[in-house]
Amino acid sequence: MPNMSSATRRHVVRALATLAAGVSIAAPAFAQLEIKLGHVGEPGSLFQKSADEFAARANAKLGNKAKVVVFGSSQLGGDKELLQKLKLGTVDLALPSTVMSSEVDLFGIFEMPYLVKDREHMKRIERDVVWPSLAPEADKRGLKVIAVWENGYRHITNNKRPINVPDDLKGIKLRVPEGKWRVKMFQAYGANPSPMKFSEVFTALQTGVMDGQENPFTQIYSAKFQEVQKYLTLTGHVYTPAYLTAGSRKWDSLPADVRKVLEDTAKEAQAFVYTTAAADENDLLAKLKAGGMAVNTPNKDAFIAASKPVYEEFGAEVKGAQQLIAKSIALGK
Repeated sequence: MPNMSSATRRHVVRALATLAAGVSIAAPAFAQLEIKLGHVGEPGSLFQKSADEFAARANAKLGNKAKVVVFGSSQLGGDKELLQKLKLGTVDLALPSTVMSSEVDLFGIFEMPYLVKDREHMKRIERDVVWPSLAPEADKRGLKVIAVWENGYRHITNNKRPINVPDDLKGIKLRVPEGKWRVKMFQAYGANPSPMKFSEVFTALQTGVMDGQENPFTQIYSAKFQEVQKYLTLTGHVYTPAYLTAGSRKWDSLPADVRKVLEDTAKEAQAFVYTTAAADENDLLAKLKAGGMAVNTPNKDAFIAASKPVYEEFGAEVKGAQQLIAKSIALGK
């Protein structure tokens, strides 16, 4: 202000100070905390339905305090990238499933074939295994589990042949999620499994880079795998939970009242998730058949027998695993 009189300068400075004060007072009223929730599910998937329902319920309670914004279809990254972003604090919430066993070995319990009988059994496992034993281990790795939802019962699709017994998988290039125990399981069955991001699977199947994959109906149908796969085998080999998860540091930095709304709403949403998942199963199987897939039911006893080495290796390699397996099986009786 070189050409101004001192009186004019004082007037301008006071005016700017008043304006600045007004802006600083007004800014918080317009600054809403955004809670980014990322997942890999496609439109129509259980992940999408679950995340959107949770966001709607949470936002109704949060008012102007914060807003949950959902990013599906791997927009914020694949499962491994999302876990890394949770730890860095660049994503607030994510919905990992199998990939949790790559962070915390004990989560591999849900990679054990035919362990979870049904959703009521899963609720008991959640109460007596997940919260006391698994969630604290995740927290040590910088991941705060907020609620247990669902990915679902997994089935095999492929372009080679119907799968009736594990031997039928020999030589089949099978995409699996990024978790080592799923790899070990399908190696025990005789397949040639390869971990791959979910967002890359359709193209891999379409081009023949992979012969098949395994997923719940909700992921198979919403990702349109029926358009590039001939055979669907109802193995139901693994039930995979999904975990609404935050980064521990970022979670602790959120206002306590916002955390409470998010956690309470996430746990309440489980009933919606389970009801929706159960309703979708029959509907989606009919749609997959109508889409031209040849569907068969395999010899599950043969798969259960072939699963024994995976249980033995997991129990021997992962500290505390044998006790958790025994507890989980007992909860199903």
